[in-house]
This record gives sequence, C-alpha cells and structure tokens, in this order.
Amino acid sequence: MGPHTEDWVQPVITRSRIALEVVSEMMNDRSFLPKQAKVTLRKQGSHQPWEYTIFGSDAPPSIDEVVRGEVDLAIVNPALCLAMAHLGKGRWSDPQPVRLVTVIPSTDQFLFAVAKRTGITSIAEIKEKQAPLRVSMRSQPDHADYLIVEQVLAEYGFSLDDIVSWGGSIYTHGFPPRPDRVAAGEIDAIFDEAVNQWGTNAVKAEMNLLEIDDAMMKRLEAKGFQRGVMTKAEYPILERDIQSIDFSGWPIFVREDADADFVRLFCESLEKRKDRIGWQGSGPLPIERMVIDSEDTPVRVPFHSAAEAYWRERGYLQ
Repeated sequence: MGPHTEDWVQPVITRSRIALEVVSEMMNDRSFLPKQAKVTLRKQGSHQPWEYTIFGSDAPPSIDEVVRGEVDLAIVNPALCLAMAHLGKGRWSDPQPVRLVTVIPSTDQFLFAVAKRTGITSIAEIKEKQAPLRVSMRSQPDHADYLIVEQVLAEYGFSLDDIVSWGGSIYTHGFPPRPDRVAAGEIDAIFDEAVNQWGTNAVKAEMNLLEIDDAMMKRLEAKGFQRGVMTKAEYPILERDIQSIDFSGWPIFVREDADADFVRLFCESLEKRKDRIGWQGSGPLPIERMVIDSEDTPVRVPFHSAAEAYWRERGYLQ
C-alpha cells in the first residue's frame, strides 16, 4: 500500500478517482453516446449507506427526485422549471422546498411555429379552428418542452391530446428540429426551444412564429415563466421583434434542508475546477457572475443558506 507519508494516497481515493477522472475524459469522446452522469458517494464499506447523489440532469423530473431525497444535487434546464416548482405552480400543486446553488449560463428561447399554409397566426386560433396539426416535438419524453407546451396550451384552453383528437398527430424529432420537413409538407408545426438553431430556417420555410400577447404572458409569469424576445437585430430575417418564452439558465439546486457542509464543499470544488468544465461561452466557468440575476443566469429561486454564505464570502454576492 505504500509508506504513510504526506504523499501517500488512500487506496479508496485512488480507486474512486480512477472512476471519476476516466469517466470525465470519456465525456469528451463524441462517439461515446452515454453523456448523462449520476455520481453516488458513501464512506468505504459494502454495508455503508450511500450518502450523497449528484445528478448531471437536465429535465424537470430531477426536481421531484431532489424533493423526495433520492438525489441530493441536480441540474435543470431552463430556470423557469425550478421557479414553477418553488412557487407551487403548474405541475406542482404546492411550493416545493428547493434552493439554488448557482446557475450555469445559457441564453435560450422557446417558440411555437406553424406553417403559413395552415392559416394559423396565433396559438388561440389552433383551438378556434380545431386545427389538425402535425406537430414536431423533442424525442426526449421528459424534456422541459413538454412542461412548457402543457402549461401554455392549458392557459389557452386545450392540449396536445386535443390536437390529436382533431385529427392531428405528434411527431418526435432529435436536435435541432427540421423546418425543411415543414417546407416538404411532412409536418405543420414545431414547438421547441433553442430558437437560434432553427428560428431563421423556420421563417425561410414559410412558418409563422406565434407570439404570446402581454395579457397571456402575465398569466404565465404568475406561474414562474419569464418573457423573452427574438429580436430583429439578432435575426435580420424577421420583420420585427417577436415576443417569446425565456428558456435560459441551468440552475444547480438542492433541497432547502440539504447538508450545509456538503453544499459548501460543492461550491468550493466547482470553483476550483471551473477551468475544466466546458460551457456555452469561452474560458472557464464564470463563477463570479453565476450567482447574479441576468439574462443568461436567471436567479428565480432563493439560494441555499450555505451557498449564499459562500458566494458572499467570495465577494460575488453583495
């Protein structure tokens, strides 16, 4: 096992670091498709209980896993999902005991787009005309797109099931969605986020980008939604700015009663490893602004007390 010196490394650490470091490197191999990781930690010994679980998740069900205590720390995209759970709106009938650790920067928007040939120019008209749309949505069944569509359509008084009952259908797609299928007459609508990946092509494919008016947006904001905008400055193909649903931010979160020492250690470790984690911008993770409410880091939920204390000590929170 080696001598007991300052340089001696505990075997249990070596074995665990092999697993963690090698898997971290495997994530960089594009041909290796399993990309979502869940790390479970415990003291050494087969009869010891697993104490902490960290989930590199993305979908709304991770919120329920944290609340139930099955996962100690998780990630969700976008921030509005965590806000909705915190408020007890939408799928959550009561406020959930979730608290923020930090927010990974991401700027994104969600849009409803429908082929011009359908004559649909607003979301309300889908119900009014009982339009039998062939709708394209994400193939990931727990994706936040479904939560957003469910909640928005409910405010308009109908659902995806209603569209199917009117003779429509739901097709699933990978990423990004393909407006060329609309142009080819294979589908009629796309309900999706990552507008920067498909919005311009949707306009080229003769699709109407359906706005949500101010009155409806205020109702959605009461549920935890946040408005976004697809600007003509960023998308010159547009005739004017289009109001959208904000899909920004990847909150890292825990339960309100999460162990303070665990949360603090996570914050410290994230900061120490920030230069090893790729994100949608350049350089190391910008920890110093990942706790400040902004366009790409929406802070919609209170911080866990240990996280807030640590970020204040670092001078990131005033």
